Amino acid sequence: MSYLKSSFRHPESPKNDLGYTEAVYEGALSTLCAGCGHDSVSASIINACFELSLEPHRIAKMSGIGCSSKTPAYFLKGSHGFNTVHGRMPSVTTGANLANRDLTYIAVSGDGDTASIGMGQFMHLVRRNLNMVYICMNNGVYGLTKGQDSATADIGSASKKGLPNMYKPMDLCELSISLGSGYVARSFSGDKDQLVPLIKGAIKHNGFAFIDVVSPCVTFNNTSASTKGYEWVRDHKEATGTVDLVPKEQEIIVREPNQILETIELHDGSVLHLRRQPNSLDIQSRESVLKSLEDAKQKEQVLTGLLYLNTKQKNTHEIINTSDKPLNSMTKDDLCPGSEILEAINESLR
Repeated sequence: MSYLKSSFRHPESPKNDLGYTEAVYEGALSTLCAGCGHDSVSASIINACFELSLEPHRIAKMSGIGCSSKTPAYFLKGSHGFNTVHGRMPSVTTGANLANRDLTYIAVSGDGDTASIGMGQFMHLVRRNLNMVYICMNNGVYGLTKGQDSATADIGSASKKGLPNMYKPMDLCELSISLGSGYVARSFSGDKDQLVPLIKGAIKHNGFAFIDVVSPCVTFNNTSASTKGYEWVRDHKEATGTVDLVPKEQEIIVREPNQILETIELHDGSVLHLRRQPNSLDIQSRESVLKSLEDAKQKEQVLTGLLYLNTKQKNTHEIINTSDKPLNSMTKDDLCPGSEILEAINESLR
């Protein structure tokens, strides 16, 4: 059996504004289980970066440990990448971002890497509002260690072993909103039409953007009794509405004028179109979102879509007033202010 991906592509494949085909944004052939939801998430990341015409070498893809953290090998082959240790991706990403603020940081993690061993680092990453995209591929189990329940498994949900989970789950979207994330969304790996625009919006957001993606584990957690399986999610998914991202250079067209349309301008001039269902939540009200999430739980629904958006928050660089020039490109003259200034700094600390 060959694990080499064919390099052949149709000569008339669509190209983006950079002249690249989608193949430029692909990676190696996946070795995950056939049907794994994580591969669909990887495909959505590829689509989003292609459609936004991002330069691959201007992207840094980050991950920790777990099935989800293997996926950076399967997308953006021409990008920078760093596979960190278990639960420590946030601190490594913080260091990289402080050194070079000009890259687009796309991080992938799992429910174990985020909600268990990495929870402490995740919480501080959110509150610092680091400018990055954080995608949690959430399947409710530890796939690499053979299917134990994770901290996001719902009460009563049963994995392949058949034993119902006894503990309350952590809701990473509620946690992110409570800690101050300005962009919070939830989606399903099997809904590419919803997930791709959410990823595009997250990339364009100025600050920390979190997307919780229910991504079924076909090997250990795809039974009819599992709330993270394909069958259950498709039957219980409730969307807040649909989202389009319109880059600043494209014409703004209202496709469905009869729906409630909310237009929100992002920091770079791009526009988010949110077509909401009547009487839905107010995505710019933290209280409204948290109530809607709790209401959905009571109805045994998975609330998906763009859940919360705050475009007025400062990111880490703005909070601590770092230089506009990336630290990794500074020269000795930039970094050494001279003996008089250094002496004044030392004197102020005495």
